[in-house]
Amino acid sequence: MTTITRRTVEYPADGLTMVGHLALPSGHDRRPAVLLGPEGTGISEVQRRRADALAERGYVAFAFDIHGGRWFRDPEEMLARCLPLLADPDRLREIGTAARDVVLAEDRTDPERIAAIGYGTGGAVALELGRAGVPLQAIGTINGLITGRPGEAAHIRCPVWAGVGSEDPIQPAAQRDAFAAEMQDAGVDWRLTIYGGAEHAFHHPLDELPDQVLLPGVGYHEKHAARAWRDVLGLLSECLPLSN
Repeated sequence: MTTITRRTVEYPADGLTMVGHLALPSGHDRRPAVLLGPEGTGISEVQRRRADALAERGYVAFAFDIHGGRWFRDPEEMLARCLPLLADPDRLREIGTAARDVVLAEDRTDPERIAAIGYGTGGAVALELGRAGVPLQAIGTINGLITGRPGEAAHIRCPVWAGVGSEDPIQPAAQRDAFAAEMQDAGVDWRLTIYGGAEHAFHHPLDELPDQVLLPGVGYHEKHAARAWRDVLGLLSECLPLSN
């Protein structure tokens, strides 16, 4: 297995001290980088492992924080934090820009080759970076098909891939249609993958959340979780290829 370097990075955003996880590939050369945004519950060991897996493939990977180091076990507390965020594109952009600044400050990062991948609320952050015109090579959002302010999707200058479970009550068919219409009207290079039978957060193993209180319609789907990860890797392979 490739040797990687990991470190915790504290940085300011949204009036909080965020606590992110930076994973660096072996070597000393500049590499493409991936911003990795967490679900609404916050950054977890699952997200850190995703960053490590990307670093093992050769990417600079930064699992960024959205809650100042907090992990929400109570869904009501999570919603009290996330719903105002999701309603405020400027706050989402601030969180994403601060994470991007961490990556840009890393000597190993190729500043011209950065992608943003996010789950749930983290996916909304990735999309808002694109709508703000931030230069990215790819955007991926899983269970985060959040529409933006009218016309701003036209600022997106990279391919967008979105994945969602067919049985996700938080991102139902009407939300999927609205997202697709926004991307299409803006002329974005976009695609949407619907995972049949999957609920919200289908990609997050529930056995790692023993004390988590779950909202209805939230559930893990092992096969689709693996497929969604392969789809993420496929997006990166297409838009952010590694030279070796």
